[in-house]
Amino acid sequence: MLESKPVRFLEGNRVYLRPLSLDDTELYFETLYHPQTRMLTGTQKVFTKEQIHRYIEGKASDSTSVLLLIALRETDEVIGDIALQSIDGMNRSANIRIAINQDQHQGKGYGQEAMKLMLDYGFGILNLHRVELNVFAFNERAASVYEKLGFKQEGVQREALYYNHQYHDSILMSILEDEYRKLHINN
Repeated sequence: MLESKPVRFLEGNRVYLRPLSLDDTELYFETLYHPQTRMLTGTQKVFTKEQIHRYIEGKASDSTSVLLLIALRETDEVIGDIALQSIDGMNRSANIRIAINQDQHQGKGYGQEAMKLMLDYGFGILNLHRVELNVFAFNERAASVYEKLGFKQEGVQREALYYNHQYHDSILMSILEDEYRKLHINN
C-alpha cells in the first residue's frame, strides 16, 4: 500500500500548512510539553492525550477557528502549528497564534512565512478586516517578526501572565487588511 503524502492546504517556499487530523494526536500532545514552547505560548495547564484527541475532534466542527500544522516542504516534518481563532464574521476580525516547537527551527524565517500564509488566507479568502495577536514582552524575537509583517502595537496588558515565579506583560498587536495588502500584495 502506498503511503499518502500530507495535504498541503497553504503552500509557501519553505513551509506549508496542513490540516490537523486525529492521526496527529500523539504529535500534538508531545509538542505541548516542549519547555520553551510552553513558556513562549504561556501554556500552564497539563493535558492528557485523551483531552488532546477531543480537542482535535472539536476543531473539525468549530467554525470560529482554523487550526493548521506547519510542515517543512522538503521533508514534511511538522515544526509547529498556527491558528486563526475567535473568528467574528460580523466584525470581520480574528485572533492569530503560532508556535514553532523546537530551537533548531526557530530564527530561520519559518514562522514568518507561516504567518504570511495564514494572514493571506485570512484577508484574501475569509475576508477578514482585522487580525490581532498577543505576544509576551520577553519574546522580543517574535514581536520583531510581527512588526516586520506589519502588525502595530495597540497596548500592553500589564502583568497578564504569571510564569516561572514572575509576572510578564502581554503586548496586544494587530494588522488591518489594507495595511497587509499595502505591504504584501500591492508591491
